[in-house]
Amino acid sequence: MSVYNHRPMVPPTQGRLIELLDAVKAEFDQLTQDVVTVKAQRDDFEHKMNNQIQEMSAFQQNLIDLERTQQIIKKQYEEEIGRLRQQLEQIHSSPHGAPVTSSAQSYSGYPPPMLDSKPPVHHSAYPGPSPPTGPHTGSPHPVTNPAYMNGSTPLPTSAQPPPPGPQLTPGRSAPPPVKSGVPSTTAIVPAVPGALGDIDPESVPPNMRVEGQDWFALFNPNAQRFLKVDLLHSFEHGSVVCCVKFSADGRFLATGCNQVTYIYDTTNSARIAVLQDETTGRDGDLYIRSVSFSPDGKYLATGAEDKQIRIWDIAKRRIQSILPGHEQDIYSLEFSRDGRILVSGSGDRTARIWDWIEGRCLHTLQIKDLDQKDPGVTSVAVSPDGRLVAAGSLDKVVRIWDVATGQMLERLDGHKDSVYSVAFMPDGKTLVSGSLDKTLRMWQLGTNQAFGGDRGKNACKQVFSGHKDFVLSVATTPDGKWIVSGSKDRGVQFWDPRTGQTQFMLQGHKNSVISVATSPGRRPMFATGSGDNRARIWSYEPLNQS
Repeated sequence: MSVYNHRPMVPPTQGRLIELLDAVKAEFDQLTQDVVTVKAQRDDFEHKMNNQIQEMSAFQQNLIDLERTQQIIKKQYEEEIGRLRQQLEQIHSSPHGAPVTSSAQSYSGYPPPMLDSKPPVHHSAYPGPSPPTGPHTGSPHPVTNPAYMNGSTPLPTSAQPPPPGPQLTPGRSAPPPVKSGVPSTTAIVPAVPGALGDIDPESVPPNMRVEGQDWFALFNPNAQRFLKVDLLHSFEHGSVVCCVKFSADGRFLATGCNQVTYIYDTTNSARIAVLQDETTGRDGDLYIRSVSFSPDGKYLATGAEDKQIRIWDIAKRRIQSILPGHEQDIYSLEFSRDGRILVSGSGDRTARIWDWIEGRCLHTLQIKDLDQKDPGVTSVAVSPDGRLVAAGSLDKVVRIWDVATGQMLERLDGHKDSVYSVAFMPDGKTLVSGSLDKTLRMWQLGTNQAFGGDRGKNACKQVFSGHKDFVLSVATTPDGKWIVSGSKDRGVQFWDPRTGQTQFMLQGHKNSVISVATSPGRRPMFATGSGDNRARIWSYEPLNQS
Protein backbone atom coordinates (compact mmCIF):
# COMPACT_ATOMS: atom_id res chain seq x y z
CA MET A 1 0.00 0.00 0.00
CA SER A 2 1.08 3.51 -0.76
CA VAL A 3 1.88 5.72 2.15
CA TYR A 4 0.02 8.52 0.29
CA ASN A 5 -3.67 8.61 0.15
CA HIS A 6 -4.57 9.86 -3.39
CA ARG A 7 -7.98 11.27 -4.26
CA PRO A 8 -9.17 10.48 -7.70
CA MET A 9 -9.40 13.57 -10.18
CA VAL A 10 -13.04 14.57 -10.52
CA PRO A 11 -14.02 16.81 -13.46
CA PRO A 12 -15.69 20.11 -12.50
CA THR A 13 -19.37 20.10 -12.42
CA GLN A 14 -21.47 21.63 -15.17
CA GLY A 15 -22.57 24.37 -12.80
CA ARG A 16 -19.01 25.46 -12.34
CA LEU A 17 -18.57 25.80 -16.16
CA ILE A 18 -21.65 27.92 -16.45
CA GLU A 19 -20.38 30.15 -13.66
CA LEU A 20 -17.08 30.65 -15.46
CA LEU A 21 -18.81 31.40 -18.75
CA ASP A 22 -21.04 33.96 -17.08
CA ALA A 23 -17.99 35.65 -15.63
CA VAL A 24 -16.36 35.80 -19.08
CA LYS A 25 -19.61 37.11 -20.63
CA ALA A 26 -19.93 39.77 -17.95
CA GLU A 27 -16.38 40.88 -18.56
CA PHE A 28 -17.03 40.97 -22.33
CA ASP A 29 -20.19 43.02 -21.89
CA GLN A 30 -18.27 45.46 -19.70
CA LEU A 31 -15.59 45.80 -22.35
CA THR A 32 -18.25 46.32 -25.04
CA GLN A 33 -19.88 49.02 -22.98
CA ASP A 34 -16.51 50.68 -22.46
CA VAL A 35 -15.90 50.63 -26.24
CA VAL A 36 -19.32 52.21 -26.87
CA THR A 37 -18.58 54.87 -24.28
CA VAL A 38 -15.15 55.60 -25.79
CA LYS A 39 -16.66 55.78 -29.29
CA ALA A 40 -19.34 58.17 -28.09
CA GLN A 41 -16.69 60.32 -26.45
CA ARG A 42 -14.63 60.26 -29.66
CA ASP A 43 -17.65 61.27 -31.80
CA ASP A 44 -18.43 64.07 -29.38
CA PHE A 45 -14.83 65.25 -29.55
CA GLU A 46 -14.83 65.16 -33.37
CA HIS A 47 -18.10 67.08 -33.46
CA LYS A 48 -16.69 69.77 -31.16
CA MET A 49 -13.50 69.86 -33.24
CA ASN A 50 -15.46 70.30 -36.50
CA ASN A 51 -17.46 73.10 -34.91
CA GLN A 52 -14.26 74.82 -33.87
CA ILE A 53 -12.81 74.42 -37.37
CA GLN A 54 -15.96 75.94 -38.87
CA GLU A 55 -15.82 78.80 -36.40
CA MET A 56 -12.15 79.37 -37.28
CA SER A 57 -12.97 79.32 -41.01
CA ALA A 58 -15.79 81.81 -40.49
CA PHE A 59 -13.48 83.99 -38.43
CA GLN A 60 -10.81 83.78 -41.14
CA GLN A 61 -13.36 84.75 -43.83
CA ASN A 62 -14.52 87.67 -41.69
CA LEU A 63 -10.91 88.74 -41.38
CA ILE A 64 -10.48 88.59 -45.16
CA ASP A 65 -13.69 90.58 -45.68
CA LEU A 66 -12.56 93.16 -43.14
CA GLU A 67 -9.17 93.45 -44.82
CA ARG A 68 -10.84 93.87 -48.22
CA THR A 69 -13.15 96.53 -46.83
CA GLN A 70 -10.21 98.24 -45.16
CA GLN A 71 -8.30 98.26 -48.46
CA ILE A 72 -11.27 99.76 -50.28
CA ILE A 73 -11.70 102.45 -47.65
CA LYS A 74 -7.95 103.10 -47.66
CA LYS A 75 -7.98 103.42 -51.44
CA GLN A 76 -10.90 105.84 -51.31
CA TYR A 77 -9.12 107.97 -48.70
CA GLU A 78 -5.89 107.95 -50.73
CA GLU A 79 -7.78 109.01 -53.85
CA GLU A 80 -9.56 111.75 -51.97
CA ILE A 81 -6.31 112.97 -50.43
CA GLY A 82 -4.67 112.91 -53.88
CA ARG A 83 -7.56 114.86 -55.35
CA LEU A 84 -7.44 117.49 -52.61
CA ARG A 85 -3.66 117.76 -52.93
CA GLN A 86 -3.99 118.26 -56.65
CA GLN A 87 -6.61 120.95 -56.19
CA LEU A 88 -4.31 122.74 -53.75
CA GLU A 89 -1.43 122.56 -56.23
CA GLN A 90 -3.68 123.91 -58.98
CA ILE A 91 -4.84 126.74 -56.75
CA HIS A 92 -1.26 127.69 -55.88
CA SER A 93 -0.01 127.38 -59.44
CA SER A 94 -2.90 129.28 -61.05
CA PRO A 95 -1.84 132.75 -62.18
CA HIS A 96 -4.97 134.16 -60.63
CA GLY A 97 -4.90 131.96 -57.59
CA ALA A 98 -8.46 130.91 -58.42
CA PRO A 99 -9.55 127.58 -57.06
CA VAL A 100 -10.51 124.87 -59.51
CA THR A 101 -13.98 123.42 -59.24
CA SER A 102 -14.38 119.88 -58.02
CA SER A 103 -15.16 118.66 -61.50
CA ALA A 104 -11.85 119.99 -62.63
CA GLN A 105 -9.97 117.37 -60.71
CA SER A 106 -11.08 114.87 -63.22
CA TYR A 107 -8.92 116.53 -65.73
CA SER A 108 -5.58 115.89 -64.38
CA GLY A 109 -5.79 112.57 -65.87
CA TYR A 110 -4.06 112.31 -69.19
CA PRO A 111 -0.95 111.00 -67.70
CA PRO A 112 -1.88 109.22 -64.53
CA PRO A 113 -1.55 110.17 -60.95
CA MET A 114 2.14 109.48 -61.00
CA LEU A 115 2.50 112.85 -62.63
CA ASP A 116 0.54 114.89 -60.18
CA SER A 117 3.81 116.20 -58.81
CA LYS A 118 4.09 118.36 -61.92
CA PRO A 119 2.32 121.69 -61.56
CA PRO A 120 -0.48 122.12 -64.06
CA VAL A 121 0.26 124.41 -66.96
CA HIS A 122 -2.04 127.38 -67.34
CA HIS A 123 -4.58 126.76 -70.07
CA SER A 124 -3.01 123.43 -70.86
CA ALA A 125 -5.49 121.62 -72.91
CA TYR A 126 -4.66 118.06 -72.16
CA PRO A 127 -0.99 118.01 -72.01
CA GLY A 128 0.40 114.71 -72.71
CA PRO A 129 2.34 113.59 -69.77
CA SER A 130 2.21 116.88 -68.02
CA PRO A 131 -0.87 117.74 -66.02
CA PRO A 132 -3.34 119.92 -67.84
CA THR A 133 -3.39 123.53 -66.98
CA GLY A 134 -7.07 123.88 -66.72
CA PRO A 135 -8.97 120.76 -65.94
CA HIS A 136 -11.98 120.29 -68.11
CA THR A 137 -14.65 121.73 -65.92
CA GLY A 138 -16.66 124.80 -65.44
CA SER A 139 -13.56 126.64 -64.37
CA PRO A 140 -12.52 129.70 -66.35
CA HIS A 141 -9.46 127.79 -67.55
CA PRO A 142 -10.88 124.73 -69.30
CA VAL A 143 -8.64 122.18 -70.88
CA THR A 144 -8.23 122.36 -74.60
CA ASN A 145 -6.88 120.12 -77.28
CA PRO A 146 -7.31 116.54 -76.16
CA ALA A 147 -4.15 114.61 -76.30
CA TYR A 148 -5.23 111.10 -76.10
CA MET A 149 -7.48 110.20 -78.83
CA ASN A 150 -8.54 107.13 -80.68
CA GLY A 151 -6.92 104.73 -78.35
CA SER A 152 -4.69 107.27 -76.79
CA THR A 153 -7.12 109.47 -75.00
CA PRO A 154 -6.05 110.46 -71.51
CA LEU A 155 -8.37 109.93 -68.63
CA PRO A 156 -9.06 112.62 -66.24
CA THR A 157 -8.98 111.28 -62.72
CA SER A 158 -7.93 112.61 -59.45
CA ALA A 159 -4.18 112.80 -59.32
CA GLN A 160 -4.03 111.62 -62.89
CA PRO A 161 -2.00 112.69 -65.84
CA PRO A 162 -3.31 115.32 -68.17
CA PRO A 163 -6.42 114.56 -70.15
CA PRO A 164 -6.52 113.65 -73.77
CA GLY A 165 -6.28 116.58 -75.99
CA PRO A 166 -3.33 118.74 -76.60
CA GLN A 167 -1.64 119.77 -73.46
CA LEU A 168 0.75 122.55 -73.04
CA THR A 169 4.27 122.45 -71.83
CA PRO A 170 6.10 125.46 -70.40
CA GLY A 171 6.76 128.04 -73.08
CA ARG A 172 4.16 126.62 -75.47
CA SER A 173 1.31 128.90 -76.48
CA ALA A 174 -1.99 127.76 -75.08
CA PRO A 175 -4.68 126.70 -77.52
CA PRO A 176 -8.01 128.43 -77.06
CA PRO A 177 -10.10 126.97 -74.27
CA VAL A 178 -12.73 124.46 -75.22
CA LYS A 179 -15.32 126.49 -73.42
CA SER A 180 -15.52 128.86 -70.53
CA GLY A 181 -18.14 129.29 -67.91
CA VAL A 182 -19.84 126.05 -68.91
CA PRO A 183 -20.80 123.73 -66.08
CA SER A 184 -18.84 120.54 -65.75
CA THR A 185 -19.91 117.43 -67.62
CA THR A 186 -21.08 116.03 -64.32
CA ALA A 187 -23.90 118.54 -64.38
CA ILE A 188 -24.63 117.89 -68.06
CA VAL A 189 -24.98 114.13 -67.85
CA PRO A 190 -26.87 112.76 -64.85
CA ALA A 191 -25.98 109.46 -63.27
CA VAL A 192 -27.39 106.52 -65.19
CA PRO A 193 -29.86 104.47 -63.17
CA GLY A 194 -28.86 100.84 -62.94
CA ALA A 195 -25.37 101.38 -64.35
CA LEU A 196 -23.06 98.46 -63.68
CA GLY A 197 -20.70 100.82 -61.89
CA ASP A 198 -23.36 101.28 -59.20
CA ILE A 199 -23.84 97.57 -58.54
CA ASP A 200 -22.30 95.85 -55.54
CA PRO A 201 -20.22 92.96 -56.98
CA GLU A 202 -21.27 90.78 -54.05
CA SER A 203 -24.92 91.14 -55.03
CA VAL A 204 -24.36 89.75 -58.53
CA PRO A 205 -24.99 86.01 -59.03
CA PRO A 206 -21.76 83.97 -59.27
CA ASN A 207 -22.42 83.14 -62.92
CA MET A 208 -22.57 86.86 -63.75
CA ARG A 209 -19.16 87.84 -62.40
CA VAL A 210 -15.56 86.82 -62.96
CA GLU A 211 -12.68 87.61 -60.61
CA GLY A 212 -8.95 87.54 -61.25
CA GLN A 213 -6.04 88.29 -58.97
CA ASP A 214 -6.37 92.06 -59.36
CA TRP A 215 -9.34 92.50 -61.66
CA PHE A 216 -13.00 91.59 -61.96
CA ALA A 217 -15.77 91.69 -64.54
CA LEU A 218 -19.47 92.17 -63.83
CA PHE A 219 -21.96 90.98 -66.44
CA ASN A 220 -25.23 92.79 -66.92
CA PRO A 221 -27.88 90.96 -64.85
CA ASN A 222 -30.57 92.44 -67.13
CA ALA A 223 -29.12 91.02 -70.34
CA GLN A 224 -28.26 87.56 -71.60
CA ARG A 225 -24.62 86.69 -71.05
CA PHE A 226 -22.81 85.80 -74.29
CA LEU A 227 -19.13 86.24 -73.43
CA LYS A 228 -16.39 85.24 -71.06
CA VAL A 229 -13.34 87.41 -70.42
CA ASP A 230 -9.87 86.72 -69.07
CA LEU A 231 -6.53 88.47 -68.60
CA LEU A 232 -3.79 87.16 -70.92
CA HIS A 233 -0.80 89.47 -70.42
CA SER A 234 0.15 92.51 -68.34
CA PHE A 235 3.01 94.85 -69.28
CA GLU A 236 4.57 97.27 -66.81
CA HIS A 237 5.91 100.58 -68.15
CA GLY A 238 7.92 103.44 -66.74
CA SER A 239 5.25 106.03 -67.54
CA VAL A 240 1.64 106.45 -68.50
CA VAL A 241 0.56 104.25 -71.40
CA CYS A 242 -1.04 106.75 -73.78
CA CYS A 243 -1.99 104.41 -76.61
CA VAL A 244 -2.22 100.74 -77.60
CA LYS A 245 -2.70 99.21 -81.05
CA PHE A 246 -2.57 95.70 -82.55
CA SER A 247 -0.95 94.76 -85.82
CA ALA A 248 -3.30 93.64 -88.62
CA ASP A 249 -2.65 89.93 -87.93
CA GLY A 250 -2.96 90.34 -84.16
CA ARG A 251 0.56 88.99 -83.55
CA PHE A 252 1.95 92.20 -82.07
CA LEU A 253 0.87 95.03 -79.77
CA ALA A 254 2.43 98.50 -79.78
CA THR A 255 2.27 100.77 -76.73
CA GLY A 256 3.15 104.46 -76.64
CA CYS A 257 4.72 105.97 -73.51
CA ASN A 258 6.97 108.85 -72.53
CA GLN A 259 9.77 109.06 -75.13
CA VAL A 260 9.46 105.37 -76.05
CA THR A 261 7.28 103.01 -78.07
CA TYR A 262 7.32 99.29 -77.25
CA ILE A 263 6.24 96.34 -79.38
CA TYR A 264 5.22 93.04 -77.74
CA ASP A 265 4.49 89.55 -79.02
CA THR A 266 0.86 88.87 -78.11
CA THR A 267 1.45 85.10 -77.88
CA ASN A 268 4.26 84.91 -75.35
CA SER A 269 4.31 88.53 -74.11
CA ALA A 270 7.96 88.96 -75.16
CA ARG A 271 9.11 92.52 -75.83
CA ILE A 272 10.44 92.45 -79.39
CA ALA A 273 11.26 96.11 -80.05
CA VAL A 274 12.00 99.36 -78.25
CA LEU A 275 11.68 102.41 -80.53
CA GLN A 276 13.11 105.70 -79.32
CA ASP A 277 14.34 108.70 -81.25
CA GLU A 278 17.63 109.55 -79.57
CA THR A 279 17.99 112.75 -81.63
CA THR A 280 15.11 114.60 -80.02
CA GLY A 281 17.41 116.10 -77.42
CA ARG A 282 14.52 116.54 -75.01
CA ASP A 283 15.27 116.13 -71.35
CA GLY A 284 11.62 116.51 -70.39
CA ASP A 285 8.52 114.65 -71.41
CA LEU A 286 7.71 113.60 -74.95
CA TYR A 287 4.67 111.37 -74.85
CA ILE A 288 3.85 109.13 -77.77
CA ARG A 289 0.12 109.70 -78.07
CA SER A 290 -0.76 107.55 -81.04
CA VAL A 291 0.62 104.50 -82.87
CA SER A 292 -0.50 102.56 -85.93
CA PHE A 293 0.92 99.52 -87.74
CA SER A 294 1.09 99.42 -91.53
CA PRO A 295 -1.11 96.56 -92.84
CA ASP A 296 1.95 94.43 -93.72
CA GLY A 297 3.31 94.84 -90.19
CA LYS A 298 6.67 96.13 -91.39
CA TYR A 299 6.25 99.75 -90.32
CA LEU A 300 4.88 101.61 -87.32
CA ALA A 301 3.72 105.22 -87.37
CA THR A 302 4.02 107.19 -84.13
CA GLY A 303 2.70 110.63 -83.26
CA ALA A 304 3.95 112.76 -80.39
CA GLU A 305 3.96 116.14 -78.69
CA ASP A 306 6.73 117.50 -80.91
CA LYS A 307 4.35 117.71 -83.94
CA GLN A 308 6.31 115.02 -85.80
CA ILE A 309 4.95 111.85 -87.39
CA ARG A 310 7.67 109.20 -87.45
CA ILE A 311 7.53 106.12 -89.65
CA TRP A 312 9.62 103.32 -88.11
CA ASP A 313 11.12 100.35 -89.91
CA ILE A 314 10.38 97.77 -87.23
CA ALA A 315 12.91 95.15 -88.36
CA LYS A 316 15.74 97.69 -88.45
CA ARG A 317 14.56 99.56 -85.32
CA ARG A 318 15.15 102.87 -87.05
CA ILE A 319 13.16 105.79 -88.44
CA GLN A 320 12.32 105.30 -92.11
CA SER A 321 10.92 108.82 -92.60
CA ILE A 322 9.39 111.82 -90.82
CA LEU A 323 6.23 113.59 -91.98
CA PRO A 324 6.36 117.28 -90.96
CA GLY A 325 3.59 119.83 -91.31
CA HIS A 326 1.36 119.74 -88.26
CA GLU A 327 1.61 122.78 -86.02
CA GLN A 328 0.55 121.16 -82.74
CA ASP A 329 0.67 117.79 -81.01
CA ILE A 330 -0.29 114.67 -82.97
CA TYR A 331 -3.17 112.96 -81.19
CA SER A 332 -4.24 110.24 -83.58
CA LEU A 333 -2.90 108.15 -86.47
CA GLU A 334 -4.39 105.41 -88.62
CA PHE A 335 -3.33 103.58 -91.78
CA SER A 336 -5.92 102.63 -94.36
CA ARG A 337 -6.41 98.89 -94.70
CA ASP A 338 -4.78 98.83 -98.14
CA GLY A 339 -1.78 100.71 -96.75
CA ARG A 340 -1.95 103.47 -99.37
CA ILE A 341 -2.57 106.34 -97.00
CA LEU A 342 -1.94 107.40 -93.42
CA VAL A 343 -4.34 109.80 -91.69
CA SER A 344 -3.33 112.03 -88.77
CA GLY A 345 -5.24 114.27 -86.38
CA SER A 346 -3.74 117.19 -84.48
CA GLY A 347 -4.56 119.99 -82.06
CA ASP A 348 -3.87 122.43 -84.93
CA ARG A 349 -7.52 122.05 -86.09
CA THR A 350 -6.62 119.74 -88.96
CA ALA A 351 -6.60 116.13 -90.01
CA ARG A 352 -4.20 115.26 -92.79
CA ILE A 353 -4.16 112.53 -95.42
CA TRP A 354 -0.64 111.37 -96.33
CA ASP A 355 1.00 109.40 -99.07
CA TRP A 356 3.36 108.19 -96.39
CA ILE A 357 5.61 106.25 -98.77
CA GLU A 358 6.34 109.36 -100.84
CA GLY A 359 6.22 111.60 -97.79
CA ARG A 360 3.57 113.91 -99.31
CA CYS A 361 0.47 115.43 -97.73
CA LEU A 362 -2.42 114.73 -100.13
CA HIS A 363 -5.12 116.69 -98.32
CA THR A 364 -5.33 118.97 -95.29
CA LEU A 365 -8.77 118.63 -93.75
CA GLN A 366 -9.22 122.01 -92.11
CA ILE A 367 -11.97 122.80 -89.60
CA LYS A 368 -12.97 126.35 -90.49
CA ASP A 369 -16.09 126.83 -88.38
CA LEU A 370 -15.94 130.40 -87.11
CA ASP A 371 -18.33 129.65 -84.25
CA GLN A 372 -15.95 127.14 -82.68
CA LYS A 373 -13.28 128.44 -80.31
CA ASP A 374 -11.15 125.31 -80.37
CA PRO A 375 -11.94 122.59 -82.88
CA GLY A 376 -8.69 120.70 -82.32
CA VAL A 377 -8.84 117.18 -83.79
CA THR A 378 -8.58 114.54 -81.12
CA SER A 379 -9.22 111.34 -83.06
CA VAL A 380 -9.28 110.06 -86.64
CA ALA A 381 -10.44 106.80 -88.22
CA VAL A 382 -10.39 105.47 -91.78
CA SER A 383 -13.37 103.50 -93.10
CA PRO A 384 -12.76 99.83 -93.99
CA ASP A 385 -13.00 100.60 -97.73
CA GLY A 386 -10.56 103.51 -97.40
CA ARG A 387 -13.00 106.05 -98.87
CA LEU A 388 -13.90 108.03 -95.74
CA VAL A 389 -12.11 109.70 -92.84
CA ALA A 390 -13.91 110.44 -89.57
CA ALA A 391 -12.53 113.09 -87.24
CA GLY A 392 -13.66 113.82 -83.68
CA SER A 393 -12.81 117.14 -82.12
CA LEU A 394 -12.93 119.25 -79.02
CA ASP A 395 -15.88 121.24 -80.34
CA LYS A 396 -18.20 118.21 -79.71
CA VAL A 397 -18.56 117.53 -83.45
CA VAL A 398 -17.73 114.48 -85.57
CA ARG A 399 -16.93 115.27 -89.21
CA ILE A 400 -16.81 112.89 -92.17
CA TRP A 401 -14.45 113.64 -95.06
CA ASP A 402 -13.97 112.20 -98.55
CA VAL A 403 -10.47 110.73 -98.88
CA ALA A 404 -10.26 111.25 -102.66
CA THR A 405 -11.32 114.90 -102.74
CA GLY A 406 -10.67 116.14 -99.21
CA GLN A 407 -14.23 117.51 -99.05
CA MET A 408 -16.33 117.34 -95.89
CA LEU A 409 -19.39 115.15 -96.44
CA GLU A 410 -21.16 115.12 -93.09
CA ARG A 411 -21.19 116.90 -89.76
CA LEU A 412 -22.55 114.90 -86.81
CA ASP A 413 -23.80 116.93 -83.86
CA GLY A 414 -25.24 115.52 -80.65
CA HIS A 415 -22.53 115.09 -78.05
CA LYS A 416 -22.66 117.57 -75.18
CA ASP A 417 -18.91 117.73 -74.71
CA SER A 418 -15.64 117.15 -76.56
CA VAL A 419 -15.36 114.00 -78.66
CA TYR A 420 -12.24 112.06 -77.76
CA SER A 421 -12.44 108.96 -79.90
CA VAL A 422 -14.05 107.69 -83.11
CA ALA A 423 -14.11 104.24 -84.72
CA PHE A 424 -15.86 102.76 -87.77
CA MET A 425 -18.03 99.67 -87.51
CA PRO A 426 -16.92 96.90 -89.91
CA ASP A 427 -19.78 97.70 -92.32
CA GLY A 428 -18.21 101.10 -93.02
CA LYS A 429 -21.66 102.71 -92.88
CA THR A 430 -21.81 103.18 -89.14
CA LEU A 431 -19.54 105.13 -86.81
CA VAL A 432 -19.05 105.09 -83.04
CA SER A 433 -17.83 108.06 -81.00
CA GLY A 434 -16.88 108.51 -77.34
CA SER A 435 -17.11 111.80 -75.50
CA LEU A 436 -16.37 113.65 -72.31
CA ASP A 437 -20.13 113.76 -71.80
CA LYS A 438 -19.68 110.16 -70.51
CA THR A 439 -21.59 108.61 -73.41
CA LEU A 440 -20.92 106.80 -76.67
CA ARG A 441 -22.99 107.42 -79.78
CA MET A 442 -23.50 105.30 -82.87
CA TRP A 443 -24.13 107.20 -86.10
CA GLN A 444 -25.67 106.12 -89.40
CA LEU A 445 -23.61 107.67 -92.18
CA GLY A 446 -25.01 108.91 -95.47
CA THR A 447 -28.22 110.36 -94.04
CA ASN A 448 -29.81 113.29 -95.82
CA GLN A 449 -30.05 115.19 -92.54
CA ALA A 450 -26.30 115.49 -92.15
CA PHE A 451 -26.28 119.15 -93.20
CA GLY A 452 -29.95 119.85 -92.47
CA GLY A 453 -31.50 121.91 -89.75
CA ASP A 454 -30.75 119.27 -87.14
CA ARG A 455 -27.09 119.25 -88.21
CA GLY A 456 -26.79 115.47 -88.22
CA LYS A 457 -28.63 114.78 -84.96
CA ASN A 458 -31.06 112.47 -86.76
CA ALA A 459 -28.09 110.38 -87.83
CA CYS A 460 -27.62 109.17 -84.25
CA LYS A 461 -28.90 105.59 -84.03
CA GLN A 462 -27.98 104.77 -80.45
CA VAL A 463 -26.70 106.43 -77.28
CA PHE A 464 -24.75 104.24 -74.86
CA SER A 465 -24.94 105.46 -71.26
CA GLY A 466 -23.40 103.80 -68.24
CA HIS A 467 -19.88 105.10 -67.72
CA LYS A 468 -19.39 107.16 -64.57
CA ASP A 469 -16.86 109.52 -66.14
CA PHE A 470 -15.32 110.67 -69.44
CA VAL A 471 -15.23 108.17 -72.28
CA LEU A 472 -11.67 108.42 -73.59
CA SER A 473 -11.39 105.65 -76.15
CA VAL A 474 -13.66 103.47 -78.26
CA ALA A 475 -13.09 100.48 -80.56
CA THR A 476 -15.22 97.92 -82.40
CA THR A 477 -14.70 94.18 -82.70
CA PRO A 478 -13.90 92.80 -86.18
CA ASP A 479 -17.22 90.93 -86.36
CA GLY A 480 -19.20 94.07 -85.51
CA LYS A 481 -20.97 92.39 -82.60
CA TRP A 482 -19.44 94.51 -79.83
CA ILE A 483 -18.29 98.04 -79.10
CA VAL A 484 -15.53 98.53 -76.52
CA SER A 485 -14.98 101.69 -74.48
CA GLY A 486 -12.39 102.87 -71.95
CA SER A 487 -13.09 105.58 -69.42
CA LYS A 488 -11.68 107.83 -66.79
CA ASP A 489 -13.78 105.80 -64.36
CA ARG A 490 -11.03 103.14 -64.74
CA GLY A 491 -13.45 100.75 -66.37
CA VAL A 492 -13.84 99.04 -69.73
CA GLN A 493 -17.29 98.22 -71.05
CA PHE A 494 -18.48 95.94 -73.83
CA TRP A 495 -21.68 97.19 -75.50
CA ASP A 496 -24.20 95.43 -77.71
CA PRO A 497 -24.74 97.79 -80.70
CA ARG A 498 -28.16 96.25 -81.41
CA THR A 499 -29.66 96.94 -77.99
CA GLY A 500 -27.41 99.63 -76.53
CA GLN A 501 -26.98 97.51 -73.39
CA THR A 502 -23.73 96.73 -71.61
CA GLN A 503 -22.62 93.09 -71.82
CA PHE A 504 -20.04 93.50 -69.05
CA MET A 505 -17.98 96.04 -67.17
CA LEU A 506 -14.32 95.24 -66.53
CA GLN A 507 -12.29 96.81 -63.72
CA GLY A 508 -8.62 95.93 -64.00
CA HIS A 509 -6.64 99.18 -63.88
CA LYS A 510 -5.83 101.50 -60.98
CA ASN A 511 -6.18 104.62 -63.09
CA SER A 512 -7.97 105.95 -66.15
CA VAL A 513 -8.21 103.64 -69.15
CA ILE A 514 -6.72 105.98 -71.73
CA SER A 515 -6.75 103.64 -74.70
CA VAL A 516 -8.55 100.51 -75.89
CA ALA A 517 -7.94 98.49 -79.05
CA THR A 518 -9.31 95.25 -80.50
CA SER A 519 -7.26 92.66 -82.36
CA PRO A 520 -8.06 92.14 -86.07
CA GLY A 521 -6.48 88.66 -85.84
CA ARG A 522 -8.25 85.33 -85.48
CA ARG A 523 -8.13 85.18 -81.71
CA PRO A 524 -10.62 87.55 -80.08
CA MET A 525 -8.49 89.89 -77.94
CA PHE A 526 -8.56 93.47 -76.80
CA ALA A 527 -5.90 95.66 -75.19
CA THR A 528 -6.05 98.45 -72.64
CA GLY A 529 -3.56 101.21 -71.82
CA SER A 530 -3.82 103.13 -68.57
CA GLY A 531 -2.55 105.92 -66.40
CA ASP A 532 -1.38 103.24 -63.96
CA ASN A 533 1.64 102.62 -66.26
CA ARG A 534 0.24 99.30 -67.46
CA ALA A 535 -0.90 97.87 -70.75
CA ARG A 536 -2.91 94.66 -70.68
CA ILE A 537 -4.14 92.14 -73.21
CA TRP A 538 -7.45 90.40 -72.55
CA SER A 539 -9.37 87.63 -74.27
CA TYR A 540 -13.11 87.70 -74.91
CA GLU A 541 -14.76 84.58 -76.24
CA PRO A 542 -18.25 83.12 -76.64
CA LEU A 543 -19.41 81.61 -73.39
CA ASN A 544 -20.02 78.18 -74.93
CA GLN A 545 -16.40 77.77 -76.02
CA SER A 546 -13.94 75.93 -73.82
